[in-house]
Amino acid sequence: MSARTEAPATSTQSRTGGGAGCLLAALGVTTSALVWAPRAAFSINGGFEGHARDLGVLYVDLPLILLGGALTPLLVRRLVMRWTHRPWVATLAAAAALALGLWGLSEWWTPRQQPDAGYGPGI
Repeated sequence: MSARTEAPATSTQSRTGGGAGCLLAALGVTTSALVWAPRAAFSINGGFEGHARDLGVLYVDLPLILLGGALTPLLVRRLVMRWTHRPWVATLAAAAALALGLWGLSEWWTPRQQPDAGYGPGI
């Protein structure tokens, strides 16, 4: 009889864990895109007459940032669940890892922000 009561709890826990993982991945993708967009706006627009346009931020940087934003919380949650077996600790650790990853992104990744030298404020 105890085997029957344990089986639904395990499947419910796996469904809840999968839902939490999907929510963490969606949160990671959304926040990483929101952190990326203002910093990459100058490279996409190109400044004065599109002189400094660099669309590499769309083709290279954006997919890598979104992939990192989705996978970082998932992997951290999975590792912490394996060590502690407590979902709330794993979720907090995943949120902390996402926050640290976004902080690291904002500190390390800086696309071109100003036009080339010689383009000053004018006369």
